[in-house]
Amino acid sequence: MIGKIALVFLLTVLSFDVAIGNAEAGNWEAGFSRRVITPKTPVWLAGYGMKRTPDTTIHDIWVKVLALKDRNGNRLVLVTTDHQGMSKTIYENLYKKIHSEFGLQRSDFMLTFSHNHCGPRLTDDLEDYYPKDSAQTRLVTEYSGWMQTEIVAAVREALSKFQPVRLFAGEGECSFAVNRRDNVEAEVPKIRAEGKPLKGVVDHYVPVLAVKSMNGSLLAVLFGYACHPTTLRINSWNGDYPGFAQVNLEKNYPDANAMFFNACGGDQNPLPRRTVELCERYGRMLSDAVEEVLQRPMTELAPKLQTAFEHVDLDYDVVVTQNNLDSFLQKENTEIEVRWARRMLEQLNNGAVFSSAYSYPVQAVRLDKLLIIGMGGESVVDYSLKFKKKYPGLTWVSGYTNEMAAYIPSRRVWVEGGYEGGPHINEYGRPAWRWAGTVEERITGTVQSVVNEVKKRNYRKKNK
Repeated sequence: MIGKIALVFLLTVLSFDVAIGNAEAGNWEAGFSRRVITPKTPVWLAGYGMKRTPDTTIHDIWVKVLALKDRNGNRLVLVTTDHQGMSKTIYENLYKKIHSEFGLQRSDFMLTFSHNHCGPRLTDDLEDYYPKDSAQTRLVTEYSGWMQTEIVAAVREALSKFQPVRLFAGEGECSFAVNRRDNVEAEVPKIRAEGKPLKGVVDHYVPVLAVKSMNGSLLAVLFGYACHPTTLRINSWNGDYPGFAQVNLEKNYPDANAMFFNACGGDQNPLPRRTVELCERYGRMLSDAVEEVLQRPMTELAPKLQTAFEHVDLDYDVVVTQNNLDSFLQKENTEIEVRWARRMLEQLNNGAVFSSAYSYPVQAVRLDKLLIIGMGGESVVDYSLKFKKKYPGLTWVSGYTNEMAAYIPSRRVWVEGGYEGGPHINEYGRPAWRWAGTVEERITGTVQSVVNEVKKRNYRKKNK
């Protein structure tokens, strides 16, 4: 009799523990929102260093929002857009508005942009890439202001519609990204056709975060990939391969927001490229990889959220002066470089004093077992490979986060030089040609700091 009573008691305790575990796992709350942000005016398309006037729309570009709240009331707002790059001006303006209206701290707001080259120009991003045009400047300013209003409205909506959800994380693989530093683009199709290996480091992982209702339906899927969205160079609005991947997923899961973030794809290209058919193929390959993850068992995340954020000063190698800019203009340079040099000279003549470093954003988000590291600018794939090894487990690294600083080379790439590691940060409007050689060291130390911060906290509600 005592044995039966003990057995019943044990089963009751086990059932209670399981119920508590399930309650904890399902104690996330999430809100969702989205807005079409395809320009309604002929804003030039971003990137490629030329005037590109839009002629049609293949599919719309979007801002999408996922707001999360853990069991202690800690909040996180993730915003993804199909833009080429957010300037520091836009990021700071957005954060100021979001902090003022919603009380979110900087670490609680993560803004990512796909780096899509078939989206619109934005204020202060790659300003010298384009010919001077007063009418176009006005259109860019107007669109950028409207777009920011739409983002804030989308955040407002997401934060007003929290519902109980469960979170799941997993990883897949997709193989179309090619290291563009170590492979000649024209030779890639032949190498692939012959079944030979391509050169250089890549990171083909596909991180996937699934947000599900309590009855199991998919409400949102956040996924990433390390590759430039530069399949297309046409003058039509679309989201390149990430846009097609999102369209595919939302067709198959009509109740879900599909949200893309670019991992560390600064030195990766989709090759071969330049046709809509290839772009659709890459989008299908990526969405298929995401679906494969969704159909397998995934790791459930308990409702535990912590965030951290720091700025770190990245030193410039040589800061521009009147003398070196004057001599620079006497050389044969591209139109982009000449426009940049003239603008720097104008600022110096107006009394500007250039800083010797750039204030660079680094962010960490911890969702239970999942660690997300956010890096500004176009970080090369070495960073993702390094931090996933340094912080084993479910670790995702997002480049193109919060602001478009410039190319962010690893020490290896900096030593090798080339476009991503050499004297090209002036194209991003910086008052210098190159980062100092300490760029990876400075970033690594700051990543360690923010990761330590989210790991040491015991998931208590943060002081606001």
